[in-house]
Amino acid sequence: MKSFHDECAVFGIWGDNEAGRMAYLGLFAQQHRGQESSGIVTLNEKEHLHHKGLGLVGEVFDEASLERLKGHAAIGHNRYSTTGSNLIANAQPLSAMLFSGPVAIAHNGNIVNAKAIREELISQGSIFQGTNDTEVVLHLLSRNPTRDFIQNLKDSAQKIEGAYSFTILTGDKLIAMRDPYGFRPLVLGRRKLENGSVSVVIASETCALDLIGAKFEREIEPGEIFWVTHEGEYSIKIEKKVEKTAHCVFEHVYFSRPDSFVFGKSVYEARKAMGRELAKESAVDADLVIPVPDSGVPAALGYSAESGLPFELGIIRNHYIGRTFIQPSQSIRSFGVKIKLNPQSHILRGKRVVVVDDSLVRGTTSQKIIRLIRSAGAKEVHFRLASPPTTGSCYYGVDTPKREQLIASHKSVEEIREFIGADSLAFLSPDGLMSAVGSKERGFCAACFTGRYPTDLYGLDKE
Repeated sequence: MKSFHDECAVFGIWGDNEAGRMAYLGLFAQQHRGQESSGIVTLNEKEHLHHKGLGLVGEVFDEASLERLKGHAAIGHNRYSTTGSNLIANAQPLSAMLFSGPVAIAHNGNIVNAKAIREELISQGSIFQGTNDTEVVLHLLSRNPTRDFIQNLKDSAQKIEGAYSFTILTGDKLIAMRDPYGFRPLVLGRRKLENGSVSVVIASETCALDLIGAKFEREIEPGEIFWVTHEGEYSIKIEKKVEKTAHCVFEHVYFSRPDSFVFGKSVYEARKAMGRELAKESAVDADLVIPVPDSGVPAALGYSAESGLPFELGIIRNHYIGRTFIQPSQSIRSFGVKIKLNPQSHILRGKRVVVVDDSLVRGTTSQKIIRLIRSAGAKEVHFRLASPPTTGSCYYGVDTPKREQLIASHKSVEEIREFIGADSLAFLSPDGLMSAVGSKERGFCAACFTGRYPTDLYGLDKE
């Protein structure tokens, strides 16, 4: 349904003899962040055990594979390809044997200068197996002569630019590392075991901690390298200064699960606040508020509370379509959006309806949804978006259409309204969005709305 696709999820755990199974559950909780591939690497007596494949977590792992993934530590990854195509060679965690021992790495984000580094490494004789940017980091690590792995990471961090939240597993430590801008979320938690010991847990989102019964402790700070060994826990800062953090605001708008806390704030409450701000800015005479399921539900609740209009589930989503829905003929394909969404005529007939969604990218899906609502008998359809117009692509770990495919990059709000067929159309203002997410306390990246990118793009915007 979306033209912006989820990015990736990372997970890590140390000090749990069920580490492989905990990683499985942690990835399952974060399935929304990537559906193309999944993988886990465990550490068992300084040896790495691997299993990964293309597909959803439940498709990649079975009881036999989990039984093989023994060990007291693990990292895991769900992937949606932001850099590199959907190949098994690009499935993570990526693994290698370095002079310092085995290393496995899982990455959420996008390294904007990866292409330039890759070309330089290839010219010097490096051989790449896949096409993703994470493999560049492995090569940088392999070419550093130091046997101090943490120093090696610090050195590599000086050469890479962009967004990265890493979980890394070596022969004797679990490492979490986050870029100085803090583009992508990464959190630290602890899980108390039956024997009284406590395991360390790293995840992209707090919802993964919730599932395995771990308690959230804090975020991995922007620019922090945190690691744990049998001897203890350690933390240092990457020696690279940035003016301010650049947390991805789209994590709050769409990507993160509503039950997660991201960048120190409840995603659910942030989305409700967006809806309230939207109602303040673009109120309209209407009879009821309905969300586009499921992405627009929290914002629609906020809009309803602020406007005083009743909230209704005017559209019901079929959650059982799945990725492999078979369309046997053109006559079936022609049903389009109706396969997933069904309007409730008895609620919508004769009503002036405010429809709330989180964002509008190409506009084609919104157009189909409005047609559905009109076909159910709605008298008026007023479309409201709980984010500003999307005018630019993301280069920090989100799979987005090219700029010319973003309808707001070349059409005015009135032209978009006419294209999607709404009686009125309004977007949340940038100021309203920042107010909802609490930007006074933290710095956010909203380049997809503003065109102001925090880093050099190294020519990616020209491709």
